Amino acid sequence: MKETVNANIGSVAFTLDDDAYRALKRYLKLIENRLPEGDKETLSDIEGRIAELLSEKIQTPMRVVTLADVEAAMQQIGDPDTFGKARIEDTDTEEAQEPKAKTRLYRPRTNRCIGGVCTAFANYFGGDATLFRLITFMLIFFGGLSIWIYVILWIVLPQEPGHEFTINKE
Repeated sequence: MKETVNANIGSVAFTLDDDAYRALKRYLKLIENRLPEGDKETLSDIEGRIAELLSEKIQTPMRVVTLADVEAAMQQIGDPDTFGKARIEDTDTEEAQEPKAKTRLYRPRTNRCIGGVCTAFANYFGGDATLFRLITFMLIFFGGLSIWIYVILWIVLPQEPGHEFTINKE
């Protein structure tokens, strides 16, 4: 199952899968980096053209824009290098551009049974949430861990931040 993101591209609302959203966001950042500073009009025109291309492919508003649809539109627009030389050095990985969510201990918004404490520790340590739930149950059941510790962690641990849904920040 993939997550979907609602995004406004060139004043048209689309539902994109998460991979398509990330690819399009990165593509637009690369283009913005190559345009003269403060040239929002050209970037807006490019977004508008991408919206036109995606609207041609998506006949019904219920269909989700896939990575293949976004890649076809990006191929038709062209390589970001055609828009000029980069003003600042590009990083090849998206992880370098966005902070990693796993560096802090967060209770997730999805995949949680009661409060998300076990899933938070599973995500933080890179383990399976079911295994952490089983270990927590055993510790509580056999007296090694108090239920109050779980409740306190539920209260103290922050919930993970939500997704940012804008492609072009203005």
